[in-house]
Amino acid sequence: MPDYTSDLSFNFNNPTKIVFGAGAVNDIGPEMDSLNKKRAVIITDEGLVATGIIDRIKELLGKRCVGIFSEVKPDTGVYIIDRAVKYAKGLDADILISVGGGSSIDTAKGMAILLTEGGRLEDYQGWQILKRRLIPHIAVPTTAGTGSEVTYIAVVKDHDRGIKLVFGDNHLIPDTAILDPELTINLPTDITAATGMDALSHAIESMHSLQRQPIADGLALQAIRMIFRYLPQCVENGNDIAARGQQQIAATIAGIAFSNAQLWIVHAMAHAVGGKFGVHHGIANAILLPYGMEYNLGVCEKEYAAIADAAGIDVHRKTLREAAEMSIYAVKRLTEEIGLPMRLSDVNVSKEGLHACAEDAMADPAVIYNPRTPSGPDEVLKLLEKAW
Repeated sequence: MPDYTSDLSFNFNNPTKIVFGAGAVNDIGPEMDSLNKKRAVIITDEGLVATGIIDRIKELLGKRCVGIFSEVKPDTGVYIIDRAVKYAKGLDADILISVGGGSSIDTAKGMAILLTEGGRLEDYQGWQILKRRLIPHIAVPTTAGTGSEVTYIAVVKDHDRGIKLVFGDNHLIPDTAILDPELTINLPTDITAATGMDALSHAIESMHSLQRQPIADGLALQAIRMIFRYLPQCVENGNDIAARGQQQIAATIAGIAFSNAQLWIVHAMAHAVGGKFGVHHGIANAILLPYGMEYNLGVCEKEYAAIADAAGIDVHRKTLREAAEMSIYAVKRLTEEIGLPMRLSDVNVSKEGLHACAEDAMADPAVIYNPRTPSGPDEVLKLLEKAW
C-alpha cells in the first residue's frame, strides 16, 4: 500500500443506508415508512417499465405510490428533469424513488434540488451550494457501475450546449440504497460490461487522486479485486446471481470511495467526450482509463503496484515500476476480455472534435484532483489523440 504523510487529515462520509440481497426490493415499502413519507413518485425509463420491474415495485408500495415518471433517457438532461419536477409537483410527492441506472438516479437528484429549492437547475451547478436537506430519495439501481446510489455527485447533460453539468453536494446523497442483484439479471451484456468499467474507473481514480485517504483506499482496492474477478463472470453469464451481487457491491463501494476521495482526469475527459459525441459514459471511461493511468504513472507507482496486486497479478518479483506498468496492462486486458471498444475512433468520435473535448475536460472540476496537473488543453489533447 502507498505511504501516508504525518500530516494526513481527512473527512469520510457515508450516510446512505444500504439494503442488500436477492429480493431486497421487497423491503421498499418498510424502508419508505422508516423515512415517514406517504407519497412516492417512481423515476425510471420506459425500458424498465416494459420488464415488469416497475409494476412489481408499484405493487409493493401500494397506496404509497402516487405516480410513475418513465421518461428518463440515457445521459439524462435538464429538459427531462424539468418535466419530471412538474409531474411530481402535480402529485404533491414527498419522496422520490429512482429505479434504473445512473441516469434515473441522477434525474431524481436533480428533481430533489428543484422540488426543494426551486429555480433553474443550472443555478446549482458546482460544489456544496445547497444549504438544507432535500426531499428524501430511495435509489434502486438496476445496473452495477455508476455508484450514484451512494454518491454526492449528479451528472446532467445540457443538450442545448452539448456539455455535461456536474453537481457535487452532500445533500444529493440518497437516503437509502436498495441493492437487489435480481434486478440486474436482464441487463444486456454490453451495458453490464460498460457500467462495470465505470465502477473500475471510480475505484482506480479514487486511489490516487489528490484527496485520497486510507478508508477510501481500502474500499477502492476491494472493489478492484471484486471487479476483476466478477465482471467477466457477469458478462459471460448474466444469470449468475452470485456474481451479479458481488459486482453490485463492488460498484457501490467504489462509489463510496470516489465520493470521498474524488475522481480525476479520466472522468473529466469522459464527461467531455460523452457531452460532445454521446459516447456511453462507461465505454468512454474504459477507453480513456489506461491513457490517464499512463499519464500519471511517474507520480503513482506505489498506488499502481497495489492496483496490479488487487487485479490478481503476481508482483512480488517485479520492480516497483514493472508492477505499476502491469496495472495498466491489466486494465487493457480486462476491457478487451469483456468485449468493449478500445479506441475513441471505434465509437464515432471525430479527430477534429478532440480539441473541443480537451477544452471541456480542462474546465471539468475533476481535473483539479489529478495527481499530475495538466498545463492546459493542449496537454489533455495529446492524451485524447493517443486514445483516438
